Amino acid sequence: MVKLIHTLADHSDDVNCCAFSSSLLATCSLDKTIRLYSLSDFAELSYSPLKFHTYAVHCCCFSPSGHILASCSTDGTTVLWSTHNGQTLAVMEQPGGSPVRVCQFSPDSSCLASGAADGTVVLWNAQSHKLYRCGSVKDGSLVACAFSPNGNLFVTGSSCGDLTVWDDKMRCLHSEKAHDLGITCCDFSSQPVSGCELKYKSTLSGHCAPVLTCAFSHDGQMLVSGSVDKSVIIYDTNSQNVLHTLTQHTRYVTACAFAPNTLLLATGSMDKTVNIWQFDLETLCQARSMEDQLKQFPEDWSEEDVSLWLCAQGLKDLVGIFKMNNIDGKELLNLTKESLTGDLKIESLGLRSKVLRKIEELRTKVKSLSSEIPDEFICPITRELMKDPVIASDGYSYEKEAMENWISKKKRTSPMTNLVLPSVVLTPNRTLKMAISRWLETHQK
Repeated sequence: MVKLIHTLADHSDDVNCCAFSSSLLATCSLDKTIRLYSLSDFAELSYSPLKFHTYAVHCCCFSPSGHILASCSTDGTTVLWSTHNGQTLAVMEQPGGSPVRVCQFSPDSSCLASGAADGTVVLWNAQSHKLYRCGSVKDGSLVACAFSPNGNLFVTGSSCGDLTVWDDKMRCLHSEKAHDLGITCCDFSSQPVSGCELKYKSTLSGHCAPVLTCAFSHDGQMLVSGSVDKSVIIYDTNSQNVLHTLTQHTRYVTACAFAPNTLLLATGSMDKTVNIWQFDLETLCQARSMEDQLKQFPEDWSEEDVSLWLCAQGLKDLVGIFKMNNIDGKELLNLTKESLTGDLKIESLGLRSKVLRKIEELRTKVKSLSSEIPDEFICPITRELMKDPVIASDGYSYEKEAMENWISKKKRTSPMTNLVLPSVVLTPNRTLKMAISRWLETHQK
């Protein structure tokens, strides 16, 4: 089941886009404003709405950390906002002043892409707010943009129907006609991308009118789309079956977005509302098999992942207890007979025994995977598989957060050589990150 749990009706004109961070929802509209809401109770923040743009706001997006919000408008600007207080951090003007239709942060937050009605696409340095690279498509307005999961390339879509692949140096790698009547939106799934050639895979034809928006869930297992037919369709990405059709909007559905770590979906419409939907665990289990769930390390599971695992093991009745105690992947692997009895208050001996058996199976899997990890994929500081490797000035690669913590404690020496670091600049090691992604893809099936 997918349940409508809240409707936001604060905009005075069409809703053009909605976006989630881990704790906030942002919406933007033809009414020139951006609004921010807390995910805890969907209350609008005290400094919302954000007002700067002089014409319609077409798109908004959060940086991966959630600390910065970007918005773009017909007024030809892309604006960066602080999500802590709503203050304007930077105003970046599109070359030529053309209306900006879409903006998107790169996965590592180093760049922000903006696409405009005159076909120009700009890569901005997200730290200095200066123009880094600029390109353009031959025909049509740029209306869609999406970065690949590893950030080494991004795709733009035009009103003429062309999809264009660019690398992070703004070099055009590939372009082809994807839709005869123009592109309105595009998105990458979270699955690793190899190569730059676009290959047709399939067509989903559940709508009876033009599709205006689409988005993958953060695990890549679901795809949602919104249409001129006023409906929202949720697909299982693997089987391509329709999981749900939502028909509560009264006008065109123009925006949709999945929340990153919760079971929420937001849909926006020309009816001036944003609907918030909540998935139950059965729906997610339907779209995400246990085999797919285990493609990530159990210690990295969120509380929602643990809930899915419990359902798959026939332990649905324990979901409430585990969520109440904030049991994520790390906590799950550390559970003992004593903690199940004392902390979680699971009185049934048979139930405790079943949980412990399943947890022991997970521990065995973790040990097996850990023993297979190549040494070069292990951070020298944490001794764990790297998720976001960076190269330090000593020439070694480290997990970004671990190395930043190392440096912040005034340790200007190399963790590997103990010599003074010539510089504290950390450079993303995208080649290593891609290698780790490929290894995970082949070893966690």
